[in-house]
Formats: sequence, structure tokens, C-alpha cells
Amino acid sequence: MSRIRSGDLVQVISGADRGKQGVVIAVDREKSRVRVEGVKMQKHHMKPGRRGAQQGGIIEQEGYISASNVMVVNSADGKPSRIRIEEQDGKRVRVFARGGQTLPEAAGS
Repeated sequence: MSRIRSGDLVQVISGADRGKQGVVIAVDREKSRVRVEGVKMQKHHMKPGRRGAQQGGIIEQEGYISASNVMVVNSADGKPSRIRIEEQDGKRVRVFARGGQTLPEAAGS
């Protein structure tokens, strides 16, 4: 079970975008990287007709950052917290290390 899933609200804890919060858009489990809304914006110069850009131009989209550089935000107090996995009623659930509340199921998972 992955500690960070798409749809989770996370905060960047290191790097150029430190302190920013955003929703996880995509998770690459093989490389242990995540794509967060509004973080590590990259510009791609597209020719007309390529990858859905009919008129071409400069497209800005989020890049991947290491999953170790983000922490899930506890909605109860708005602060980032580590996650641990526990077994409750025969199911594995994600629990905040600080506070002990279970995480709500992510919208994207």
C-alpha cells in the first residue's frame, strides 16, 4: 500500500517549492516520484498538431518531484504529518503518525 496516492493534499518540505501545498495529480511508484498541482512548473515548446496542441506554443505543466520531498497534510489542523499503515478490522488503512486519525480515501484512487 502506497503512503501517498493521487488526490491527497500534500505539502512540499524541501526544494525550490518548499512550503507549497497542492493535490497529487500522478504517482510514479517505480521511480518513487509524484506530480503535484502547481509545483515544479515546466514549459514545453510544442509544434502545431503535437500532443493535443492544435496551434502549438508554450505549454506549462507540472513536473515530477521525489515522493520523499512531500508530506500529506492533516485536514484537522492543516499541518503536514508522516503516514503509517495499520490494520483495522482486517483492512490496511493509512493513519497520520501525529494525531492518529485515519486518512480519508483519496479522490483519485
